[in-house]
Amino acid sequence: MPNDGAAGPEAGQPFVLTAKVKGALRLAAVDRGAGALGLVPGMTLSDARARVPGLASFTHDPAADLGWLERLADGCLRYSPMVAADPPDGLLLDIAGCAHLFGGEAGLVADLDDRLDRLGLHRRMAFAGTQGAARALARYQALPAADEAAAVRRLPVTALELGDDATLALTRAGLNRVGELAVRPMASVAARFGAETVAALRHVLGEEERPIVPRQPAVPVAAERRFAEPIARTDDALTVLGELVGEAAEQMERRRLGGRRFEGLLFRSDGIMRTLVVETSRPSRDPALVVRLMAERIEALADPIDPGFGFDLIRLRVPVTEPLAAAQLAMEGGAAADVEVDSLVDRLSIRLGRERVRRLVPLDTHIPEQMQLELPAVGTSPSKAEWPRPEPGEPPLRPLHLFDPPQRIEVVAEVPDGPPHRFRWRRKLHEVRRFEGPERIASEWWKRRDGEVDRPGLTRDYYRVEDAHGRRFWLFRHGLYAEKADPGWYVHGLFA
Repeated sequence: MPNDGAAGPEAGQPFVLTAKVKGALRLAAVDRGAGALGLVPGMTLSDARARVPGLASFTHDPAADLGWLERLADGCLRYSPMVAADPPDGLLLDIAGCAHLFGGEAGLVADLDDRLDRLGLHRRMAFAGTQGAARALARYQALPAADEAAAVRRLPVTALELGDDATLALTRAGLNRVGELAVRPMASVAARFGAETVAALRHVLGEEERPIVPRQPAVPVAAERRFAEPIARTDDALTVLGELVGEAAEQMERRRLGGRRFEGLLFRSDGIMRTLVVETSRPSRDPALVVRLMAERIEALADPIDPGFGFDLIRLRVPVTEPLAAAQLAMEGGAAADVEVDSLVDRLSIRLGRERVRRLVPLDTHIPEQMQLELPAVGTSPSKAEWPRPEPGEPPLRPLHLFDPPQRIEVVAEVPDGPPHRFRWRRKLHEVRRFEGPERIASEWWKRRDGEVDRPGLTRDYYRVEDAHGRRFWLFRHGLYAEKADPGWYVHGLFA
């Protein structure tokens, strides 16, 4: 964002980005105009303004730079699924098996150059058999070279990126080029300059490959469609997404899968990409449902989708799938009712936000306050645990309302393990007329660190009690007298 109160540089005005380093403002980046005037990153802002009085400066925002780099990485997915960001200003693409789709490497470069030109971005690109060599050539070679191996050996030793001290040690030893270091025995290089130098050298020379870790890993189900003439209407893009969901549904049907998360990637012809993400409360492979949810998503967007000059590539990904086999419909229409409820949950989650529509999921534990978990209604896998149910005709075993945390009370009870006779809660005395219990609940000692069988935790004795006015409470004694000299009493919940 602007520094010095400026809204932005004027046309043709050189500008720089500044960051505070050890109390001094230094240049973090310079534009082409400032670079042509001799300004370089690392220079103090005062020295830069002494050389260029009309210089505009802005505060460097690394988070914004990283966000822009990630958007560029998303846009490069049109060329290869193996795309990785190389902060602060690099991208790595593994185009093996992909270049022929653009007529070879030259066609791919021409297409990428055209898109980056429209964005006004300056770039340097290099091709190599390994990502280490390609990265070093793009960042450190002065001129393009046809011979990759020769070009790598002509690189300065700074291309090894070993740090200032290690690089200074190499240059003092008269080793200024990668090739001068590569002809020496690796054992002597390791003995004098360290094993890190050998590892970096072998990586740049392509002898030690470090595979790219893509930002977006491969998904089990995906489909895409390219267009010779970009489509310029969002409704047409939704129609294409519906067709792609149909293709993905066929893939999932063969594998007996259903999608829980669907991602539509809309690639504009100018290199900008927009993403539509919808989730379903149950596994699905219904194209009409997914398209309807995506239409809801578009209507709920604060920043409407702008087709610009049109979309020339639309891709659908299903990154989250679950088993979905054929099921018999219920005769009473119960399945249809479940589908309607799930559809309502999906639409509300799209309109109100994923985190605002939630459901309680039972957990497999006997500790009362841990028996349920509140999670988003969409994207939540069904739990194998079941809610505890009372016997037919019996009152509920657990109250609907639990206090978090349980509230301390004063109790008059029989010693050592008798029920409560009266208790004081919130400064009010309650006489117990009826009680049920105790229900004894032990702690989860097996989950404690290293077992700790000698410190298993405190046992709880729960009572369902009713006072003289008919109000019903859920109380518990925290600890037995054999475990603790003075156990405490708590009210954990209220029955309706």
